[in-house]
Amino acid sequence: MKNLAPREIVTALDRYIVGQNDAKRSVAVAIRNRWRRQQLPQDMREEVGPKNILMIGPTGVGKTEIARRLATLVSAPFVKVEATKYTEVGYHGRDVESMIRDLLDRAIDMVRTEHTEVVRTEAERLTEEQLLDALMPPVETVSGETDESADRRHRSREKMRARLREGELEDKLIELSIVRKAVPAGMFATIGGDAADPDMQNFLERLMPSQPKHRRVPIREARSVIFDQQCEKLIDPEKVDEMAIQRTESSGIIFLDELDKLGSSDRAHGPDISRQGVQRDLLPIVEGSTVSTRHGAVRTDHILFIAAGAFHGSKPSELMPELQGRFPIRVELDDLTREDFQRILTEPENALTKQQIALIGTEGVGLTFTPDAIAAMAEIAAQVNQSSQSIGARRLYTIMERVTESLSFDANERSGEKVVIDETYVRERLADITADEDLSRFIL
Repeated sequence: MKNLAPREIVTALDRYIVGQNDAKRSVAVAIRNRWRRQQLPQDMREEVGPKNILMIGPTGVGKTEIARRLATLVSAPFVKVEATKYTEVGYHGRDVESMIRDLLDRAIDMVRTEHTEVVRTEAERLTEEQLLDALMPPVETVSGETDESADRRHRSREKMRARLREGELEDKLIELSIVRKAVPAGMFATIGGDAADPDMQNFLERLMPSQPKHRRVPIREARSVIFDQQCEKLIDPEKVDEMAIQRTESSGIIFLDELDKLGSSDRAHGPDISRQGVQRDLLPIVEGSTVSTRHGAVRTDHILFIAAGAFHGSKPSELMPELQGRFPIRVELDDLTREDFQRILTEPENALTKQQIALIGTEGVGLTFTPDAIAAMAEIAAQVNQSSQSIGARRLYTIMERVTESLSFDANERSGEKVVIDETYVRERLADITADEDLSRFIL
């Protein structure tokens, strides 16, 4: 993180996301402030909290993608959650604290993956030895055995090792013991659910110990299973949990989508007790509290929250004042224009045209989009968004699939051909969309 200046973060985000420069600048500063906080003295460091961000904009303009790419860029634990799936404490459903548990699980996966790379060499060596032990007994000195006999057994094992490394024994079956954790059933499944107390979850795991199961599998499958087992033995789980909790607390990012639904003034869908209750439950999490998990307590004081919502039927001011104050940075994202659609189709590293060319290319078909074809798709996408419900850049998926549908269906029969998609081809394929006033069947 030290080497990533805000300008460099924005440049990296530009590789995948078109426009929305204000939002990119805001998240870049928020990430840089995290590094700056780490440079402060310990007593001051604890006083500096994250500047949470509220993104306001319609669907499909890049809110989620900005947060997800940002987390990937800085290797931070990241989860995306929808505010509408949480319920007030006392109601059936997920409580808001579960988002912290999800974030910690993600951090544990990241730390375990890093530790796996550290022990990979030793784990691969032990995996090979276990495979050899399954193919033939290990070389041991037997009472009364001559040195010549022991050498002969050793040479046989080394020959088997050479064959194993060359891949000659991949289909050979060996017996493997696979440990599976018991799954709670019936009443225990309800007690040990996501909202259960961490101590209760640990108790249920001890109550229902792991069950080993013996299977005969080919070596190609057994290798990955044994490798995972050896890594589990070499990696200290307590150290993993400790590092994951530290990473969650210091660099975790939670993207809280659909926040506007919690503040909606629309009463047509029933009482708003759940909405207000979720806001009250969410406040201490964003403000800073300690959440108990099965791996240990997690403080949320320095987790970065990025909230988002369209706020069509409501306003940020309809949220609880205390909750509003916990999102001091507000950024409005712009609607996408026809020019934006053209750039989205061609500029990002994961542009739809590049994806489609690569997909069709697997069939041996050379696909090319002319500039006027891209302009036509962008124009029609903007037109459909304006004529019906706007879904932003997601409209381009509909347009692209419609344009290439026939080619995708026949691609395996057209290997070796060169196909050029121009404006005429695009408008022919999309003629029914532009002519039909009822566009509902083309809305994602």
